[in-house]
Amino acid sequence: MIDLEAARERVLAGLEPLAPVALPLEDAVGCVVAETVTAREAVPPFDNSSMDGYALRSGDTRGAPARLRLVGSVFAGESGSLALGAGEAIRIMTGAPVPRGADAVCRQEDTAREGDAVVIERPVDPGESIRRAGEDVAVGAALLAPGEVVTPAHRGVLAGQGLAAVVVHRRPRVGVLSTGDELSDEPVLVPGAIRDTNRPTLLSTLVASGFEPVDLGHVGDDAAAIEAALVRGLASCDAVVTTGGVSVGDADFVKSVVATLCPERAWSMQVAIKPGKPFTYGRTPTGQPVFALAGNPVSTLVGFELFVRPALRALAGHRELERPTTLATCDVALARRPDGRTHLVHVEVAFDGDGRLHVVGTTRQGSHLLHAVASANALARLEDGDGAAVGDAVPVMVLGPVPTR
Repeated sequence: MIDLEAARERVLAGLEPLAPVALPLEDAVGCVVAETVTAREAVPPFDNSSMDGYALRSGDTRGAPARLRLVGSVFAGESGSLALGAGEAIRIMTGAPVPRGADAVCRQEDTAREGDAVVIERPVDPGESIRRAGEDVAVGAALLAPGEVVTPAHRGVLAGQGLAAVVVHRRPRVGVLSTGDELSDEPVLVPGAIRDTNRPTLLSTLVASGFEPVDLGHVGDDAAAIEAALVRGLASCDAVVTTGGVSVGDADFVKSVVATLCPERAWSMQVAIKPGKPFTYGRTPTGQPVFALAGNPVSTLVGFELFVRPALRALAGHRELERPTTLATCDVALARRPDGRTHLVHVEVAFDGDGRLHVVGTTRQGSHLLHAVASANALARLEDGDGAAVGDAVPVMVLGPVPTR
């Protein structure tokens, strides 16, 4: 068997981000920026009021209350051509440009109207309630740097610069192929047939992980059919994931097909983990990764998290390849037997009143028990031995939202 970390190093070695492309902002959220984006406009573009109130000269409010003559009003969206002099005030709305001559805004709550005048009931400091031009973003400021992920807020920042697109590493297109004579998509199963659960699970997992899935369907246990499907997938995809056909059975042809398509870099491994021990990985002559995962549904999920997802994130330009991993306190025992392998156990975790993460539940274990692990939100890593007792701390990879109990 090969050590888990050695297998992961083999998968990740030499993977480079996909070539940069310009994507519309709405399509770029979640992608990794490929070049520095600098501001070409100041934000805000002019001094404006942060309050509904009165623009004035702060010096006129010394010894307040002060009575100032109203000489006009300015609303958001207007050009702000008004100016004021000593002893004057201008009614101003939030977001409106500050008139020439004003150095502060007094909020409406601290004023009282008296006909064509306004009484300022307290002294106002210079600059009060004014948003300065360029306060948020100055011209030439770096808005995004290579390696950063475009967030919804970043989209707003870029839109605020009048940009319609940004240069990023695009999402990898990933083909998913299921193999096995036993698989069926027919409405009624014939004796000996089973539904294909791996393919829909992986397609949805790819979407949730920020990648572009491509459904390559399923093929039987036939080397020529498997090779044809993989060739077809590799013609349009950046990577391909298959399930089934990687163990030691008489009908396990996938690993030999991968070796044919990846003549210089193909490894058929027995990884020291449970589940997911059989794993085949290759890189085509053009550099496309091919992941051949074990066919049992839970093994497929574990293999995706340990090998596929980190590699695809490398292709997408991410610097952080792993899901968050931290220690969690066991509120339930996680028993296992020594067998020379690392066990990956689907568990439920939650934050407790002590502010720490706790393992609050486990699932029925078995590489075929997909429903049993469907509600899990973490993978606990148990090194070779007898497992973890109540109160022990174990490393967990967080897969989904974590509740507080």
